Amino acid sequence: MARAKKPSTDAGKREKALSWRSSKWFIQLAVGMAVFTDIFLYALIVPVMPFALQSRTDLKEDESQYFDSWVSILIAVYGGALAVASPICGWAADHSTNRRIPLLAGLIALAGATVLLQVGPNIGILVLGRILQGVSAAVVWVVGLALLVDTVPRAEVGQAMGYVFLAMSLGVLVGPLFGGFIFEKAGYDAVYAMAYGFIGVDIVMRILMLEPKPQEILDNKKLQTRSRSASESSVDLEMKTGTEKIEHATTEVTIDPKEAEEFPSRGKPSKKVPAIFILLRSRRLLSCLWGVMITAILGSQFDSVLPIHVRDTFNWGSTAAGLIFLPITLTAFLSPAVGLGVDKYGPRWFATAGFVTLAPFEILLSLVIRNTIGQKVLLCFLLAMIGISFDLTITPLLVEITAVVEAKETASPGIFGKKGAMAQAYGLFNFAWACGSLVGPIWAGFLNERSGWKAMTWSLALLSIVSAIPVAIWIGGSWFDPDKRRRIRKPHGEEADA
Repeated sequence: MARAKKPSTDAGKREKALSWRSSKWFIQLAVGMAVFTDIFLYALIVPVMPFALQSRTDLKEDESQYFDSWVSILIAVYGGALAVASPICGWAADHSTNRRIPLLAGLIALAGATVLLQVGPNIGILVLGRILQGVSAAVVWVVGLALLVDTVPRAEVGQAMGYVFLAMSLGVLVGPLFGGFIFEKAGYDAVYAMAYGFIGVDIVMRILMLEPKPQEILDNKKLQTRSRSASESSVDLEMKTGTEKIEHATTEVTIDPKEAEEFPSRGKPSKKVPAIFILLRSRRLLSCLWGVMITAILGSQFDSVLPIHVRDTFNWGSTAAGLIFLPITLTAFLSPAVGLGVDKYGPRWFATAGFVTLAPFEILLSLVIRNTIGQKVLLCFLLAMIGISFDLTITPLLVEITAVVEAKETASPGIFGKKGAMAQAYGLFNFAWACGSLVGPIWAGFLNERSGWKAMTWSLALLSIVSAIPVAIWIGGSWFDPDKRRRIRKPHGEEADA
C-alpha cells in the first residue's frame, strides 16, 4: 500500500514546487530583484568611471580635461540606449511565446555589459558596455512590469508597482555607496566581483521563476472583470451615450468617449494598425507618458546640480554630497502604501497631488543658499518632502499604464491580438522615463550655470504645477465625462453602476 501511495506523494511535491515557482509572491520577488540588480549595477559603476577613464583606457594625459565630459557622455549613452530599446523590447515581448526568455536575454546582456565595463581598454568598449546596460534595463522594466501585471490580481497592481519603485530606489541608494566604499577599500576589480555576485543571484531567481500559463492569465482576468454576457446590454447602452465603464476589482477603468469611437465595431477589431499607434492615439495614455517624463525630469535634476550646490554652499566633499540623496530615496518605503491607496481610490488624485505638492517644496529650495545648520536641516527636510511627492506620482502612473491597455481591449476585444500590448505600453513608459532622464540634468545644469540656483528651482516648480493639469484631467479617464462618477462600491472589490 505504501508503495502505491508514493508516486502520488512525489507528484504532489512536484506540483507544490511548481506552484510556488509561479506564485504571485515569488514572481513579485523575482521582478523586484531584477529591477534592483539592474539599477544597482548602473549606480555601482558610476563612482569608478572616472578611475577607469584615467587609468584603464587609452586616453592621453593631454586629454585629461575631457574626462568629465566623457563621464557625462557615458551616462547619456545609457539613457539613449534605454529610450531606443524600450519600444523594441515591448514589441518583441508581446510577440514572444513567453516573458521568461526575454528576461533571461536581458540578464545575458547585463552580464556582457559588466564584463566590457570591467576590462574595456578604450572608450569605444566602455560605450558599448553602457549601450548593453541600457538595453538590459529596457528588457527588465518592459518585460518585468508586463509579467507582473499578468500575475498580480488587478486589485493589487498598485501595491505591486509600489514595491517595484521601492526596489529601484534602493538600487539608486546603495549602488553608489557600495561602489565607492568597496573601490576605496578593496580596489577596482572588487567592485565588479560584487556585481557578478548580484548577477548570479538574479540568474537563479530568473531560472526558478515560472510565469503563469496563458490560460491561467486568462482565467485570472475573467475573475477580475464582470461577465460580458451579463453586462452586454448595459455596455451597449453606455456606448451609445459615449462612455463605458469596466470595473476591475476596486479600481475604476473608464473608457473615454473619443477612445471608444476609434473602434466602433466591437466584434471586428482591426488588426492592420500596429498596437503602439493605437496606444498613442489615447489622450489618457499621452497624459500618463507626459507625467512620467516630467517626473523623470524633476527627479534627475538633482544628479547634475545638487552635489555641486552642497559643495559650493556647505563646502561638503564627495561622501557628504552622496549622502544628501538619502532623504529623497528613503521615502520610497512609502511607495507600497501609496500603491494600496491607488488600488482603492484610483490614480487621478494621488498623481495630481504629487505634482501640486512638489512645486512649493521646489521653490523653497531656492532659500538654501547659506552655510548654516538651519539651512542644512531645511535642505534635508525639503528633499524628503520632494521624495514623498515622487512616491505620489510614479506609482499611480505605473498603474495607469495597465488601466489604459485594459480599457482599450474592453472597448474592442482583440484589438491588440492574442498577445495583447501590455509590454509595448510599458515600453512607451520606459521611453518617456528615459527621455526625462536625459532632459532633466541638462535643463537643471544649464539654468543653474547661466541663471543661478533660484531660477533653476522656480522653473522646475512651474513645470511641475503646469504638468498637474493634464494629469488631473485625463488620468483615470477624462474628467469631462459626466457619467464616470455614476457608480457605487460593493463589498469584496465589486462595483456597479448606480
